[in-house]
Amino acid sequence: MSTPRQIREQQQMQIQRVKNSGILSSNGSPTKDDREEEMSRSALAMFRVKEEEIERKKFEVREKVQAQMGKVEEASKRLADIREELEALTDPMRKDVAMVRKKIDMVNKELKPLGLSCQKKEKEYKDALEAFNEKNKEKAELVSKLVELVTESEKLRMKKLEDLSKNIDILQ
Repeated sequence: MSTPRQIREQQQMQIQRVKNSGILSSNGSPTKDDREEEMSRSALAMFRVKEEEIERKKFEVREKVQAQMGKVEEASKRLADIREELEALTDPMRKDVAMVRKKIDMVNKELKPLGLSCQKKEKEYKDALEAFNEKNKEKAELVSKLVELVTESEKLRMKKLEDLSKNIDILQ
């Protein structure tokens, strides 16, 4: 399992590869298709790393919630058993019964914020995931637009070169 620091370093290395692939010149270096393919692979790899991190965090949160729910259920069962035993006791145990009931009430008070905390964290996770997906979609649209603009620019440059070539041929 990668640490957040290792994931950031991997992402930075992938971003650097994408940047470097656009800087290379055409003599002896990868072609435009190779650069686009490398950019696509890098973008896909970054997306996969982020998806894996999200899935891992989601799994961790789910495990924590399940563990808390198990503890809560177990505590509720224990509390119910204790209440039954206390009710079955005779009068000499009244002080002990009162003390245990106070403890039960205290545990119930502690359980309520834990349940609310679990719900709050689950909502925060969903909100973060939604924001992440929106940014990822925006990024994909921007990458698509960039590819479109680069392609259009290359077409215009080729047309201008052809026009210049025709002008040179006319002069000869």
